[in-house]
Amino acid sequence: MSDRSGIFAGDDPFAIARSWLAEAERSEPNDPNAIALATVDAQGMPDVRMVLLKEIEGAGTDGAFVFYTNLESAKAAEIEATGTAAFVMHWKSLRRQVRVRGHVSRVEDALADAYYRSRALQSRIGAWASRQSRPLASRGALMAEVARQGINLGLNPPRPPYWGGYRIRPVQIEFWADGAFRLHDRFRWTRQDYDQENRLLQGGNPEIVQSFWHVSRLSP
Repeated sequence: MSDRSGIFAGDDPFAIARSWLAEAERSEPNDPNAIALATVDAQGMPDVRMVLLKEIEGAGTDGAFVFYTNLESAKAAEIEATGTAAFVMHWKSLRRQVRVRGHVSRVEDALADAYYRSRALQSRIGAWASRQSRPLASRGALMAEVARQGINLGLNPPRPPYWGGYRIRPVQIEFWADGAFRLHDRFRWTRQDYDQENRLLQGGNPEIVQSFWHVSRLSP
């Protein structure tokens, strides 16, 4: 990929994603870490909503993207049923986007606890007050529940048992940048699993499989 230079250069897709996000944090007016998260329901109907990406973990084939939510929400139910999700992170100021598809698992309780404690107090109380994705009688009813929970929980509320995080481990990551006359630049990183070759490299153990990323340029 001799032409993969400039903003596309590098051997680690997570490093590239972190670099682009850091650049967007200096130019986007609001929520540069916003992602459009896509899932599918039990009938095969797709669904999408905006959430905030909170961490880009790791590197190489061990990296992941982390977000937090109510674990009883519609998105959580769909994730739990399929174990998969996709998202796109788009920055108008940079004219770039990152697309991700992958397998999803819950983050560890300790990590969810630490992130929950870092949130503003009203956001922590709001997590207790909101029955996300369920019918709500009125905004007044929601604010009354926030007030009630604030009184009951005090200044250091614990993380609700139904609130936590998800980790998306990609099988594909695509980096896209706007080009003149819609001749955009697109590079897709696909996680490839060695099979026979790597079993031989690992002494013939069929349980050991190594992974790597294959990068290809896509037509705009």
